[in-house]
Amino acid sequence: MEAALVRASTGVMKPLLSKLTKLLEHEYVKVKGLHKKIRFLRDEMSAMSATLQMLADVEQLNPEMRDWRDNLRELAYNLEDCVDAFMVHVDNERDVPSGFIKRFVRKLKKLKARHEIANQIEELKACAIEASDRHKRYLVVFDDVWDAKIWATIKLSLVNENCGSRVITTTRSIAVARCLSSQGNNVYQMKPLSFDDSRRLFFKRAFGSENISFTHLGSIPDEIIRKCDGLPLAIIAISSMLADQHAKSEWDRVLNDIGSALAKNPGAENMTTILSMSYFDIPYHQRTCLLYLSVFPEDYVIEKQCLINRWIAEGFIQEVQGRTKYEIGDGYFNDFINRCMIQPIDVKFGEAEACRVHDIILDYIKCKAVEENFITSLDSSEHAYTSEYKIRRLCVNNRNEEHVTLWASAVLSHVRSVTIFGQPLQTSLLPSTALRLLDLGDCNGMSDHHLSSMEKLVHLKYLRVCSRSITELPGKIGELHYLQTLDVRGTRIKELPPGITKLQRLAHLYVDCDITFPDGMIGRMLSLEELRTYGVQSYKQQKSLQEFSKLTKLRTLEIRWNLNIPDGLEGMIQVMVIYIYLGTLLFSCNLHNLYIMDFPGGYPLWLDLWHPPTPCSLRKLCFQRWAIHKVPSWMGCFENLGVLELMIIRVGPEDVEILGAIPSLLFLKLSTARGTNGRIIIHPSNGFRCLKYFSICIYACGTSLEFEVGSMPKVEHVNLEFAVHKMECQNGASNLGIHHLSSLGKFEVTICNNYVCHDLAEDEDDDTVRCVASVINDIETLPSYCVVNFQQPFADECEHFVRSWRECIKRTEWLMEQLAAGETEQENKEEENEQTDEKEMEQQEDYGGSN
Repeated sequence: MEAALVRASTGVMKPLLSKLTKLLEHEYVKVKGLHKKIRFLRDEMSAMSATLQMLADVEQLNPEMRDWRDNLRELAYNLEDCVDAFMVHVDNERDVPSGFIKRFVRKLKKLKARHEIANQIEELKACAIEASDRHKRYLVVFDDVWDAKIWATIKLSLVNENCGSRVITTTRSIAVARCLSSQGNNVYQMKPLSFDDSRRLFFKRAFGSENISFTHLGSIPDEIIRKCDGLPLAIIAISSMLADQHAKSEWDRVLNDIGSALAKNPGAENMTTILSMSYFDIPYHQRTCLLYLSVFPEDYVIEKQCLINRWIAEGFIQEVQGRTKYEIGDGYFNDFINRCMIQPIDVKFGEAEACRVHDIILDYIKCKAVEENFITSLDSSEHAYTSEYKIRRLCVNNRNEEHVTLWASAVLSHVRSVTIFGQPLQTSLLPSTALRLLDLGDCNGMSDHHLSSMEKLVHLKYLRVCSRSITELPGKIGELHYLQTLDVRGTRIKELPPGITKLQRLAHLYVDCDITFPDGMIGRMLSLEELRTYGVQSYKQQKSLQEFSKLTKLRTLEIRWNLNIPDGLEGMIQVMVIYIYLGTLLFSCNLHNLYIMDFPGGYPLWLDLWHPPTPCSLRKLCFQRWAIHKVPSWMGCFENLGVLELMIIRVGPEDVEILGAIPSLLFLKLSTARGTNGRIIIHPSNGFRCLKYFSICIYACGTSLEFEVGSMPKVEHVNLEFAVHKMECQNGASNLGIHHLSSLGKFEVTICNNYVCHDLAEDEDDDTVRCVASVINDIETLPSYCVVNFQQPFADECEHFVRSWRECIKRTEWLMEQLAAGETEQENKEEENEQTDEKEMEQQEDYGGSN
């Protein structure tokens, strides 16, 4: 178990070594003659980092080695703080004292000598377990507590020489219950999963189906399942480790690891042993990121983008050639989901937007984080901080301001990150000169004065505030030169200060759509990689869209319109100008994710006016609540596009063909008002060879959908929303061809009858019921198991959707009439000109003949 903690100690090593290497290259160091000493620090810390990496796979450390590890960790933290302070002064071209370098050289030599002595007294570890076999340990557990060591604190108060004491308790562990009972029959046992149920759960997670097995593995799967003791979380954790692992040697290793762990510590809980195995199976460089989840309270929904940006600010993620730190962090997040260490929340287009940590796993990693002094969590019940080590990462659950304030000022001097839930601290954060991360997103009662003097936190990399009492950012926020993430969503800030352009390291900016940007600000934020949400509230702000083309690092952009577009020709001219700005934005920078939302007035978007480059870098393109006239031909050339969301006025065969030609398309969500001749037919020749998710909404018309044999061969999830009554009346067809989707695993249907909410059981002869029966019959013929979900929309949602579509269709028809009228007028003028020319020619001929 100690190795889990060693990994946290190594978390500070990589950024420290990187900074020391960078410091060696600085001209100031060479001039001041510090090069030799800094190289010594770098080399020695590198060697000790290598030792820590070897210890990372050792589950138990002797006391001497543990003490050496803790002291090395504190030394590394202090050294990094000093290096950061040194670099700030150097960057500002100020002369700084270099005495701290000599001081750390002396400390490092002393620590190295202690390590050598510790290696010579390994045999003394037997003394630590001298009394372990004298008496049997018992546990008193109250309401689902698994800790077997509690008995040691109360055994002196109980006479139990003959095992005659009796304790009533509740626990999920039969072993704990039995150790408190003189007779095993005094324990009432809740049955775990049966072997058959355990086997089904195990194989479904490991192989994707409970009916698939591999004969070359022999009895190994069954032996592993038996060792999981019917515990669902244990089964999921182990099967996640073995997912897609077909080599028999890998299965043998897992089986042996479980057996050896239980043999060494037969009194330990199986669940803890299995969680420990799952933890150590995680790649070495990801374990610190998992421990970091202990910052958050139980059942807390953790937003993915916030979590990844926090990892980056803490220095846990190192950049790799060709991938940004955020992309690497996203990979870590998904890996934790695949290993069932976190539970995905709010899944959209195959990606979880948030997560939650299972209670048992959270208890496990919290225990490790506290023992390592990796995270310090305090609340109003704790009046003082008593650890011998300095607090590095502080999480405050502040329900009682007075109590928390008592210790706050004494522990903030070396803290690197502060997360506050509840009320804000009364103590100033200024003593925390080493602060890198400040998360006040769940802190109630914040006001502008709490952010005063914020510019003095010179090392700050992450700042998040969400209080509605915050109305402005400090004017000197531009002095936070290392700030990478700024999140002010949920505040009442209406304008960003001009000084924000000085934040040349700012990569992630999260604001509400009603916040305005000063003129010329966008084009000067050259490090920006993500911006959510840029609100367009005036014609002047539209022009700022052109500035985004200067941001070559920008990867994610969310734009929301809040404009009042006038009717008639003036409105149409403004819309055309917007199209040009959007086209410039879309095809002149390296965007990966683009969200365009809420265009007012019902004007459809004419994408044919745009001219994209090839290849295009877009991976996700979402037009939400903004319709397009038709799918442009160039969209089929988007080689990297994996997610596409569109609202189309009328879906024709040519639209389906273009969309099907997108080679990497995995998720497609469409909304439409009409289809050609009342039908949308998906042919096998249409493409969609990689599509996994398909959703289409066709409420506002009687258009029917039909899948032909061989269409969408890899689609796993289909979501349909339509008005079945309209479809039956206009086309007489409710046979969707669902049985032709050979890979379908989940099918969702939202049925709207005459645009109002309808009860499926109301009338057996109703069109809706007949459609449901047809769908069920189709599903039953599928070769694989499929989950079916029938839903009814809320009436107001239907009415709002239909109203929006009717407005959009009305605008489209008006535009078409204007275009047709313009063409007719042009034709009439041309005809009049031709007639005039003919008359003039006839007159000239008549004049020539008379002469």
